[in-house]
Amino acid sequence: MPLSHIRVIDLTRARAGPTCVRQLADMGAQVIKIEQPQDDGEWGRHGFDFQNLHRNKRCMVLNLKDERGKRILKQLVKKSDVLVENYRPNVKKRLGIDYESLRPLNPRLVYASISGFGQTGPYKDRPGYDQVAQGMGGLMSITGQPGGGPVRAGIPVADLSAGLLAAQGILVALLERERSGEGQWVHTSLLEAMVAMLDFQATRWLMGKEVPPQAGNNHPTVIPTGAFKVKDGHINIATTNHMWKRLCQALGDVALAEDERFSSPGRRSKNRDALTPILEEKLKDRTADEWIDTLNEAGIPCGPILSIDKVFDNEQVRHLGLAHAVEHPALGPVQILGLPVTLSRTPASIRTPTAERGQHTDEILRELGVDEAEIGQLRKAAVI
Repeated sequence: MPLSHIRVIDLTRARAGPTCVRQLADMGAQVIKIEQPQDDGEWGRHGFDFQNLHRNKRCMVLNLKDERGKRILKQLVKKSDVLVENYRPNVKKRLGIDYESLRPLNPRLVYASISGFGQTGPYKDRPGYDQVAQGMGGLMSITGQPGGGPVRAGIPVADLSAGLLAAQGILVALLERERSGEGQWVHTSLLEAMVAMLDFQATRWLMGKEVPPQAGNNHPTVIPTGAFKVKDGHINIATTNHMWKRLCQALGDVALAEDERFSSPGRRSKNRDALTPILEEKLKDRTADEWIDTLNEAGIPCGPILSIDKVFDNEQVRHLGLAHAVEHPALGPVQILGLPVTLSRTPASIRTPTAERGQHTDEILRELGVDEAEIGQLRKAAVI
């Protein structure tokens, strides 16, 4: 597999860090997930969230507050390529497992950190949480119906994007190491990821000093793009500027394209509140499926608005294999999310379900040369 030569130490919890490591594990990296003794289980080990985040990893229990536990971690560091952690900056320094402390053990180590607000600055020691980052990063101010108050996204987008960005940074650092022979510290945060994900909404302010408002289901700048009522519900229609006349033709009203109120992108944006009911009047007598067929034939991007159960019934989602079956030793056959990226020659895969707590502790210690007597002593002392 593409990353089967890469060894990763996973010191992460919650979601952003595990999301990062999951990208590496799915691509074949040899991941050791280290858990503290008497961990709270992150919302339940056998729950859907934990099972989805930690597949393809080996798991060991290691008390990093005990010097013997830290010594074992340092042995692992000497043999590893990547370490990923999401402790607050002051916590990892207090434990002595920060980048500056571990780098001398392995100069080739790529050490990745995910925090709430960054490794430096006035907020560096604040605890991070996805919804807090959504609010502070601006997303909640532009999500929701106009005048309806702030709305969080329906997924933990700050956590997920921070995890994906961290994984990207790790892969770039590994590529750079091929040239320099040295590792480095990669770090990002929920806040940085969230601000970056604002993308064009951010540059509306940075370049034009325009504060983007809430736009509901309408696209903020490209009109008409949004969710529209049809006979049996709603559909999404996305009409870029050059498609406007084509949409009017598909709706059976060529004259609408020349209506003075809607004849240019700027005019359509100014008069969007007048345009939406006109379009919905033309859409109301046919079903979502009928309109989706008609509009796709006309080359107009469109699609259904599906509940989650219907998503996984969709023929294209099934074709892409986005639900993946695994056999779990305690749960039996379960389905988790499949892989969203395809490599034609060295594909990723889900090889093992999420391991049980400490399932591989003894195995990993033996690989480090720890004998059975010492393993017994470590367990008796609650180091493992």
